[in-house]
Amino acid sequence: MHVVAVLALDGVIPFDLATPIEVFDRVRLADGGKPYEVRVCAPAGTVDAGMFTLNVRWGLEALLDADTIVLPGCADPAMAVPEEVLDHLRKAAAGGARLASICAGAFVLAATGLLDGLRATTHWIGARALAERHPAIEVDPQVLYVDNGQLLTSAGAAAGLDLCLHLIRRDHGSAVAADAARLSVMPLEREGGQAQFIVPAQPPTPRGATLEPLLRWMQENTDVEVTLGDLAARGGMSIRTLNRRFREQTGTTPLQWLLRARIRRAQHLLEATDQPVEQIAGQVGFGSPTAFRDRFKRIVGTSPQNYRAAFRRKDQNPSHSAVRE
Repeated sequence: MHVVAVLALDGVIPFDLATPIEVFDRVRLADGGKPYEVRVCAPAGTVDAGMFTLNVRWGLEALLDADTIVLPGCADPAMAVPEEVLDHLRKAAAGGARLASICAGAFVLAATGLLDGLRATTHWIGARALAERHPAIEVDPQVLYVDNGQLLTSAGAAAGLDLCLHLIRRDHGSAVAADAARLSVMPLEREGGQAQFIVPAQPPTPRGATLEPLLRWMQENTDVEVTLGDLAARGGMSIRTLNRRFREQTGTTPLQWLLRARIRRAQHLLEATDQPVEQIAGQVGFGSPTAFRDRFKRIVGTSPQNYRAAFRRKDQNPSHSAVRE
């Protein structure tokens, strides 16, 4: 039987901990057989999980007998991981165990050094911190999970379900994985990556910066077709100065800043109105629906139609929803 060890450290996030336990323990093969044995392991017999305390049956030695080790996230990703935990994880990997992290569990996996030189992901909120702390890792905040073969990482919360279902499909094929997905009331494959859950933020601009009035105007007039010359004239400066100040004060170009502002506006309209995508494209300054769809998918990670299906505000009255923010 395939042994799945779930590592519980102090501060473990209950959702991340419960996901692999529930998903793997409920898997059944066509003959009714149970292919996985799930064990919760910890450095000590009790684990502080915040709102409650766990009594854990297995110690770290059980990691060395596992075929797959799942690393849930912890409430404080910056916490130091005990060296004995890292040693056991490295030994397990050297022995051929598969290691998979959920959400901020990527910080634990990264601390072993095993992810160095590889691509990985985590919850988009923690992606920058992971990249800064472990520069040898290529952190991709756009995807739901990354499969490097023996080492896998997933994004936050529900992406742990995606990862577990992916592992089941790897082990036993699509039919078994599809049954597991139905039990979890989840699609076997979700459209897009975690980028669709991230509102594309504008680079921060300090209050009082010389560009602040121009940025405010751009934010409020995303439907207006403008050129660099138009923006420079409105800001009372040359195009060269405009580009330089944008780089200094926002870290990006005028065009990229405006495109993100337009996509943010489009997201609001898709969520809050029933206007056709073609109409929204024009309202946020795109000359054609095709150009809008291409840019939206590039930034958000999914199509406007799929974004609306996922995030449409059911309690919003469409007749009053086109008011500017």
